[in-house]
Amino acid sequence: MYLYHISEHVFSRLAALLLLAGVMQHPHAEPTNQDGQITLFLCGDVMTGRGIDQVLLHPGDPELHEPWVKDARDYVALAERANGPIPRPVSCAYLWGDALDELQRAAPNLRLINLETSVTASNDPWHGKGIHYRMHPANAACLAAAGVEVASLANNHVLDWGYAGLAETLETLRRIGVTGVGAGRDLASASAPAVKEVAGKGRILVFGFGVTSSGIPPGWAASNGQAGIRLLNDLSLRSAQHIADQIKTERKAGDVVVASVHWGDNWGHHIPDSQLDFAHFLVDHGAVDLIHGHSSHHPKAFEIYRGKLILYGTGDFLNDYEGIGGNESFRSELTLMYFPTLDAVTGNLAQLRMIPLTIQRFSLHRAAPSDAQWLAETLNREGSRFGVSVRLNADASLSLE
Repeated sequence: MYLYHISEHVFSRLAALLLLAGVMQHPHAEPTNQDGQITLFLCGDVMTGRGIDQVLLHPGDPELHEPWVKDARDYVALAERANGPIPRPVSCAYLWGDALDELQRAAPNLRLINLETSVTASNDPWHGKGIHYRMHPANAACLAAAGVEVASLANNHVLDWGYAGLAETLETLRRIGVTGVGAGRDLASASAPAVKEVAGKGRILVFGFGVTSSGIPPGWAASNGQAGIRLLNDLSLRSAQHIADQIKTERKAGDVVVASVHWGDNWGHHIPDSQLDFAHFLVDHGAVDLIHGHSSHHPKAFEIYRGKLILYGTGDFLNDYEGIGGNESFRSELTLMYFPTLDAVTGNLAQLRMIPLTIQRFSLHRAAPSDAQWLAETLNREGSRFGVSVRLNADASLSLE
């Protein structure tokens, strides 16, 4: 089994260059985590392709193969019609907006996203698929601008531009010091975890999985001789046992293990029993300490199960959906930064802080107190089944009660 180790040397060199360029905030802020604890940054889908790609420094070919929209710049026009003009070109830091200050303040030990786009200049779209996301490789520095260290790739867009597009995505991420998990040149590499050593606190392992319920084509599954993603056809007991066995072969005593899973529908707060059972099985069998679920376009309820945090849906984080009508009641323009702090020995949740943000003009801004209140009420309503409640703090952040 392959192990993908995050190269702190590569990341440090890149960070230094970005600091000199004024793109990246200094990473050595006073940390909020304490001795014996590990703090993570997690968020949902980061879609920096299509319209967002067009406003960055190196826009790719804007041609689209969608049923109704044929030019990616039309999504820029929709966003501007909804919220005002977007300066062009924008810097890498522009996309992350206020999130950069929050990352500097929290100083997490690991930064994990779900990268919901391919990173390629390929012009070979996957046949029969209606939506194809891509960001030009020259714009990949926008991921480094936020200090992203691990990107889950086991989703329904990483192969939008074929196997050549996947290969270029993997190589581009490797080049900028971001470890992709859940996709690879074969089943072994798609199944391998990212591994980060945290000085004095042990290792963090991140595994990536995708489930066909999120819209991933079955043909995208990696195999022994085929590139693709680590795909699960279902969330059955058999699938859960297989994943638990795999993780436990990699896990060592003292490791903190995160499973990043792309599953379920884009809209709706319902959490299927199959997701509950799958997540509980992985916790019960000592395989994982935290489940990072994504695919929903809005934040969903979360659960603390036997001391472990299960995020069933972390929502979109960056996208070009502004101005697109439908499903307004879910307030998908509102998103959350998740900062869970775990006990480094047990992996149990010690505290959870969330920062509400809003997406406007392809940039992240601190949410207004009224919007933060709406998110708190939504999470409390949906989390009541799990006995979970959050409080709205004076600074408009949210904390687990």
